[in-house]
Amino acid sequence: MLSFRLTEGDVLILRQLARYRFLRSSHIAALVGRSLDRTNDRLCRLFHAGYVDRPRAQLDYYPTSGSAPMVYALGDLGAQLLSERGAEFANCEWSRKNREAGRPFIEHQLEIVEFHITLERSTRGRSDVRLIHPEEIIASSPERTRKKRNPFALRATISQSEHAHDIAVVPDLVFGLMFPDGSRRCFMVEIDRGTMPISRSDFRQTSFERKMQAYLTAYGQGQHTQQFGWKTFRVLVVTTDQQRARSMIETLQRLNVPQSPGPSLFFFALADELQRNDPLAHNWQDGGGRATRLS
Repeated sequence: MLSFRLTEGDVLILRQLARYRFLRSSHIAALVGRSLDRTNDRLCRLFHAGYVDRPRAQLDYYPTSGSAPMVYALGDLGAQLLSERGAEFANCEWSRKNREAGRPFIEHQLEIVEFHITLERSTRGRSDVRLIHPEEIIASSPERTRKKRNPFALRATISQSEHAHDIAVVPDLVFGLMFPDGSRRCFMVEIDRGTMPISRSDFRQTSFERKMQAYLTAYGQGQHTQQFGWKTFRVLVVTTDQQRARSMIETLQRLNVPQSPGPSLFFFALADELQRNDPLAHNWQDGGGRATRLS
């Protein structure tokens, strides 16, 4: 291979990998504005030079996925370079973390990335709405929030069967939409892959019902205002099929959490529908069964 020279375009690729953790080559091409062939060439060079990794777990599904675009992650040399340019990382052992990442975790992260990139595409070049990224939300939050290890985690104390449960819920993605009049709408996103039980008899065990109750309780206790200065927010649930969405909504409607918006806190959509439609123009279904749009 010819001698490798790092370019500013390569640094942009590394910054995107640091931001999203895992990306397919097709995602990277879209984010940096290059052709897929050119992106693949640079990724190959970055990989052999040690700046990026190819997580081993993805090899598990290549036999069934055919020629799916390769998944990449930031390597130790890439993290070191970004650190020298001012980036701050809590842990620079990226290559070790990449080796330990399992297939379900990688696939979940890629679905989160896919939704985020779809939002970017749907707002790019528009004058009537601007996407507010997670980094901007953190930067404008109170100092005590910015200092937290996970600033987007919401904590709620829930009483169940005469026992108090302290629960933390961490959204998969947080973003906002800014409008020309200065108003904004803020959202937390849950990408549901259909693997978590909707309900369990033991509240101590994880379930989507427990997660929804934690969001409702955190809202009722004003966590969003204390942490981010938000007046309100909504939770977007992207799930696998109509039956699961219906079961979630039925479970949600049985919950009664004081001082919360109730079922209207949640908007539901199916993953395959969002792949075909602009998420801002899509008719989401709120917890009360009403059609609504994000913008």
